[in-house]
Amino acid sequence: MANLKEIRNRISSVGSTMQITSAMKMVSAAKLKKAQDAITAMRPYAETLTTLLQNLSATLDGDSGSVFAEQREVKRVLLVPITSNRGLAGAFNSNIVKETKRTISEDMGGVEVSVLTIGKKGNDILRKTEDIVSDHAAIFDNLSFESVSEVAEEIMQLYAENKVDQVVLIYNKFKNAATQIVMNEQFLPIVPAEAGEGTAQIDYLFEPSKEEIVEELIPKSLKTQLFKAIRDSVASEHGARMTAMHKATDNAGELKASLTLEYNKARQAAITGEILEIVGGAEALAG
Repeated sequence: MANLKEIRNRISSVGSTMQITSAMKMVSAAKLKKAQDAITAMRPYAETLTTLLQNLSATLDGDSGSVFAEQREVKRVLLVPITSNRGLAGAFNSNIVKETKRTISEDMGGVEVSVLTIGKKGNDILRKTEDIVSDHAAIFDNLSFESVSEVAEEIMQLYAENKVDQVVLIYNKFKNAATQIVMNEQFLPIVPAEAGEGTAQIDYLFEPSKEEIVEELIPKSLKTQLFKAIRDSVASEHGARMTAMHKATDNAGELKASLTLEYNKARQAAITGEILEIVGGAEALAG
């Protein structure tokens, strides 16, 4: 009977876990809808602005005054991995950490690498082995364009002061609730539009002047690009957590069913043993 009690306790424990994972799945589903709507509405604007910026940067010359379009010899690289502050999201965070470490080991030979983390999970792991410039986990407490702009300004200042020669964003791009694409995307310097890809470079008419347009448009575009990446990451996080909790709930259900079957078999065996003992005792008395 002690064995039966142990199985009953396990069934109760698994049932409680299943209730928690099911509730977390529903919460993530609700948050995913809001985050998905946000990134879906923002992505066309951000991508169009990025294309415009790339075309514009292709027309800039050395006297344009745009330090962010300046191509340099890469000696110092800043990686910006975007993770979350919470776990229980499957491989969402570990994929970003793996890509960051892969980039450092395989793509950055002979280059000085520093890391600016956005998200507690990435910072907790990477700070053990990498040079962390700063961490911005608190940005998710009140995510807004203004708070992201402050981070973007810090990154742009590092580049403008020649403390880094290249900035790379590493984040999860949202595709759907079950699929997130790990992106390794150059943030600075601005990548000019390439000719010969089926789209002709656009010759712009500048008003009031090219210099003023560059001074205003490029910083705003970079801030928007970072904000889009973080929005993508947030939507991906909720999708990954919803999927992970859905799988955890299903697994808990299967385990509970298996334990229930085991309990019924053990209970049946115990009852059968008791009946045999009674029959055996009755036969002994009759004999």
